[in-house]
Amino acid sequence: MGELGFEPRIVALCCHYCAYAAADLAGALRLQYPDSIHVVKIPCTGDLDVRDVLAAFESGADGVMIAGCMEGDCHYQTGNLRALKRVERTQQVLTEAGVGGERIRMYHLSSAMGGRWAEVAREMDAHIRQLGPSPLRPVGGASAGES
Repeated sequence: MGELGFEPRIVALCCHYCAYAAADLAGALRLQYPDSIHVVKIPCTGDLDVRDVLAAFESGADGVMIAGCMEGDCHYQTGNLRALKRVERTQQVLTEAGVGGERIRMYHLSSAMGGRWAEVAREMDAHIRQLGPSPLRPVGGASAGES
């Protein structure tokens, strides 16, 4: 189903305390992960707004990763559990809209999991490459803000 020459754009919404720190650690350790991953730091995945995820797709993202603290270890108590419910609801909305709920996934990481960050980034990249471009991707394949 994937498209030859397709270069995905994946937005990774990462909580400040754990997932973003894991991505930072991966970089400090010089661990390789795909250039398709665009990391965006957010205070907590519990602040996740479905509208922000939909806006990412409308702006040309082919996939969205939500990366938060380990289950039961959120710095804001249950933020990552709220986020998981929102991700599940967003998957339903994306499926109903014809975009595909499989284009969004949630991962749980601790700040010390730089290796795991690189692994899930590669996993998400491979998954989105298999799916091909988002049906919402602007004509010509460029994302908003790219030329």
